[in-house]
Amino acid sequence: MIRLNRTVKIETLYIAAWTVILSMIMEAVFLAVGQWAPDVLFGNIMSGIIAVLNFFLMCITVTKAVEKDEKQAALLMRVSQTVRLFAIFGLIALGYFVLKFNIIALTVPLFFPRIGIMFRSLFKIRGDGGSEQ
Repeated sequence: MIRLNRTVKIETLYIAAWTVILSMIMEAVFLAVGQWAPDVLFGNIMSGIIAVLNFFLMCITVTKAVEKDEKQAALLMRVSQTVRLFAIFGLIALGYFVLKFNIIALTVPLFFPRIGIMFRSLFKIRGDGGSEQ
């Protein structure tokens, strides 16, 4: 069993919160333009879970990689990224072709963690209490 680093937990919760907030905004946009349907909701939920899980697994891999030498760490990161990418493609294909979810609702939430990370860096606080410029 892997003991989770406190930072991994905090950052994953942060990304999950952003994913939920942005998913709600996306659902509201679908509703406002009259295109909302259950397949939008379920596609959004599926893709949001995939996005947060991908971020979590990346954090776990980084945690393991810092304990290895440089060559092994680079290999571990490459393999992890490749496996996660193929898993994402496979799950999105399952959602679209088999479960018939909306393709936009399946793809857009995959970018929500990146948006959350961007906002984190915009509002990053320095250790002395001042904001970073």
